[in-house]
Amino acid sequence: MADDAASTPLSLEIPPGTLMDRMGIELVEASLERVVGRMPVEGNTQPYGLLHGGASVVLAETLGSYGSAAHAGPSRIAVGVDINATHHRAARSGWVTGVATPLSLGRTMCSWEIVVSDEDGNRVCTSRLTCLLRDAPPGA
Repeated sequence: MADDAASTPLSLEIPPGTLMDRMGIELVEASLERVVGRMPVEGNTQPYGLLHGGASVVLAETLGSYGSAAHAGPSRIAVGVDINATHHRAARSGWVTGVATPLSLGRTMCSWEIVVSDEDGNRVCTSRLTCLLRDAPPGA
């Protein structure tokens, strides 16, 4: 954990006007060991009425990036540099929940596994995200 991360409060607020806000993502739980969020299927579908795979990836990147930023602390930022996803099954309605757990939390890089499941607990998507940790730009 970064030296100043221990004092970083993990807010569950989603900033208005962001992609997370537009997709209806809600943060449910946030700690330095696990970040949980959920997203409605409705409004995030592809033309066949199934959850869009890109929406699952947005949820995954949101959760892993949030955890990386918390690990980095207030004087640093986290930027995604690699993400992959395997889509296991379709979701047609309700909500999906993502659980991000760290694979590696380093000084300059963090990697997370994010599992997205439907309301019945079926795995919809498995994703892995790597974030680079950098000093925050002046004024950020």
